[in-house]
Amino acid sequence: MKQYHFLRGISLLLNLLLFISVQAQIVKPPTSRTANYQYASTKINDLIHTKLDLKFDYGKCYVYGRASITLKPHFYPTDSLRLDAKGMDLKNISVLKQGRYVPLKFSYDSLTVAITLDKTYNQSEHYTLYFEYTAKLDASKVRNEPHGLYFINPEGKEKGIPTQIWTYGEPECNSFWFPTIDKPNQKTTEEISLTVPGKFITLSNGRLTFQKKHPDGTRTDTWKMDLPHAPYLFMIAVGNFTIVKDSWHGKEVSYYVEPRYAKDARVIFSEIPEAMNFFSKTLGVEYPWNKYAEIRVHGFNGAMENTTATEFNEDGQGSPRELADHGYDSGNVHELFHQWFGDYVTAESWSNLPLNESMAVLGKSSGLNTNMGRMLPMNMFTRACKVIFVFDRLRFILDPRADDKLIMMSRKRL
Repeated sequence: MKQYHFLRGISLLLNLLLFISVQAQIVKPPTSRTANYQYASTKINDLIHTKLDLKFDYGKCYVYGRASITLKPHFYPTDSLRLDAKGMDLKNISVLKQGRYVPLKFSYDSLTVAITLDKTYNQSEHYTLYFEYTAKLDASKVRNEPHGLYFINPEGKEKGIPTQIWTYGEPECNSFWFPTIDKPNQKTTEEISLTVPGKFITLSNGRLTFQKKHPDGTRTDTWKMDLPHAPYLFMIAVGNFTIVKDSWHGKEVSYYVEPRYAKDARVIFSEIPEAMNFFSKTLGVEYPWNKYAEIRVHGFNGAMENTTATEFNEDGQGSPRELADHGYDSGNVHELFHQWFGDYVTAESWSNLPLNESMAVLGKSSGLNTNMGRMLPMNMFTRACKVIFVFDRLRFILDPRADDKLIMMSRKRL
């Protein structure tokens, strides 16, 4: 009987989504309820590639950054660019011309920087800008105003709290630590180099491609993300973690935990490999990225589905007995499903963000939960996904690789 009511509830949800989708076609004049609708950001320039070189001052809670950002005009020719860059000291902005950097004029209001380019660029022309900047983050703001990057116990003075750095980008907070077009309808590849104390472990999007030790005891780790994704899904984490490695279909699956929980990591993240199988089979799209990592960090608010590297707070760490006693819902499956809905398929505007979360809730509910011994029948789950894909008026952006596979999957099952 419980299963019947559960399935009936899902059916009602699908009918509601259908009704909303149809109603969305009707053009209505602005009202008090629609006037504040957050439409998709107007695209004047497109992000192509973002390269960051970051160093950290733990005493001041500063990030010393160098950024190379490649862009192109979205459609019309343009001789200007506006980037989000919150609370930074911008020391140099130049354009790369024939192997050398030419300084550009810019104005800055502490939230965005308006740049006058060296010429008018056409849609087919790429250009690369170089930035030197300092991002000034305040460690005391962890529980208060969002500011993208957080220093946790940076000088090690708080007993029982690890020294860490981690980021939280949603909705538009990553532009506190690097300049970008901080909108969900932008996608860019990335390369991030992190110079950190040699005792610390780092994590970022994509794969770790290079490590170099320095005479001063620091080390530089370089991470590369070859597929484009939205700027709010960029992440970094630095701290004393133990990495427990797993695999799925030849792809690395890694669990980053505090060292005392290393022996229990496969219990803490036990659902992941089986859930990757279930979602890949049900959606008809194999897990799209080159790796998947989950990390537990201190003081984090909930969880965040950064591409290939999901962050959680520390509460989900524990022994098997502790985890059984408090019945903690880890969110592992919910966040994993976002790698398809949210990361691979990304909402065009923040007004559609609830749909990201609704799909992840549906994914978790319909995915496997071996502790409960319950699984939503696959045809019901497929029907839910089909509704989302078919009604493209919901204005989703699909990565070019996702487009054909996902749309064709939905059409075949109509």
